[in-house]
Amino acid sequence: MTVNRTILGRPLRSVAFDVFVSAVVVLVGLAGVVAQPGGWKATLVGVAMAVALLFRRAHPSAVAAAVATLALVQVVAGWGPLAFDIAVLIALYSVVKYADRLRDGVLAGLVAALGVVLAALQTPGTAPWWATAIYFGLVTGAVWLVGLNVRTRRLYVLSLEERAATLEREREAEARAAVAGERARIARELHDVVAHSMAVMIVQADGARFMLDRDPQAARDAVKVVADTGRQALEEMRRLVGVLREPNPPEPAAPPPAAGAAGGTGVAADPEHRRPALTELPALLDRFRDAGLRVRWTAADGLPPLPPGLELTVYRVVQEGLTNALKHAGVGAAAEVALARAPGAVVVRVVDDGRGRPVVDPAPSGGHGLVGMRERVGVYDGNLTAGPRLAGGWQVEARLPLPSTAGTEVIAA
Repeated sequence: MTVNRTILGRPLRSVAFDVFVSAVVVLVGLAGVVAQPGGWKATLVGVAMAVALLFRRAHPSAVAAAVATLALVQVVAGWGPLAFDIAVLIALYSVVKYADRLRDGVLAGLVAALGVVLAALQTPGTAPWWATAIYFGLVTGAVWLVGLNVRTRRLYVLSLEERAATLEREREAEARAAVAGERARIARELHDVVAHSMAVMIVQADGARFMLDRDPQAARDAVKVVADTGRQALEEMRRLVGVLREPNPPEPAAPPPAAGAAGGTGVAADPEHRRPALTELPALLDRFRDAGLRVRWTAADGLPPLPPGLELTVYRVVQEGLTNALKHAGVGAAAEVALARAPGAVVVRVVDDGRGRPVVDPAPSGGHGLVGMRERVGVYDGNLTAGPRLAGGWQVEARLPLPSTAGTEVIAA
C-alpha cells in the first residue's frame, strides 16, 4: 500500500526536489562570492533567486517575474552573467510547464530573449556579442521547448486521468441505476409470491373450516399447510422489505387481484410481471435452442420442492446465464444448465464453451446481467461466481441456501 506524504498540502517528493534545486543555486552563488563581480551583493541576489524557486510549482508566473526582476538588477549593476543565473533557466522552465495559461510562458520567453541580448552585451571575451547571444539563445530556447514538451505531456496525462474518472463515475451511475431497476423488479415479483401465499392460506383455511366436522384429519392437514405457507410468506415478506430498505426505494407494483374462496392464484395479470416457475424451464430452454444454442439440461434427483421466490431466482439465473451465453459465445455454442443439491443449498450452474458465431438479435434477458443475478442471489443470502473457464467459454454458478421448510405442498380442500 502506497502512502502519499505531504508537507503543507504539497507532495513530499516535490518539496524535497525544490529544496534541493534551491540549495544548488545557493551553493553556486556562495562558491563564487570571492571571484565573481559584485561579491556579497551578487551572492545575495543569487540567494533571493534560490528562495523564489521554492514556490515555482505553486506560483510559477510570480516566481518568473521575481527572478526576472533580480536578473535585471544584476544587469543594471553591470555584473554580467554569473553562475547562479541558472535560476533564470529554471524559472523559465517552470512557468512554461506549470502556468495555467501558456500565454505566461510565451511572455516569459520574450523576456528571456531580451535578457539573452543584454547578457551577451555584458559578457567579456574576444567573441562578438552576437555570437554569444546566439549561444545563450540556443540554450534558453532549448529549455523553453523542453518545458513546452513536458507541459504537453502533463496536460495529456491529466486529461486521460479526468476522462478515466468520468468514465468510472458513469459506470458507477449506470450500475446504481441497474441495481435500482433490478430491485424494483425483484420487489414486484416477490410481491406476487407473497400474494400467492396469502391466497393459498385463504383457500386452505376455508377448506379446514368446512372439513372440520366431516374429516378432522383433512382439516388438520389443511391447517398445517396454512402454518407452513404463513411461515414462507413471512420469510418472503422479510426479504421483500430487505430489498426495499434503501434510500429513495422504488415504488412497488400495484397489488394483484386478491384470490377469493374459489382458489385464485393472486398472481398479477400483467404478462411482464408474471412469476415463472421451474416447471417452465423446459420451455425456456427450448426458446434458447430455437435461437441457436445447443443447450443440455441436467437436474439432480431428490431435489426438494422450492419456495416460490427461490424458484423464481433459479429461473432468472438460468435465463440470464443463457442470455449471456447467446450474446457473447454466439449462435452454435454449447451450453449446459445443471441444477444440483448441495448440503443445505441448491446449486445452479450455467456453462458455455464459447465456440459460436456472433448473434445479431440475442434473446431478451430477465434483468441486468451479472448485476441482476447478484442482486437476486443476494436476496436469498446466496453466493454467485462468474468468470471465464480455462477450457474456454464462461461459467456462472449460484449457490442458494435452502430454508428450513423447502416447500409446501398445497392440499385441496
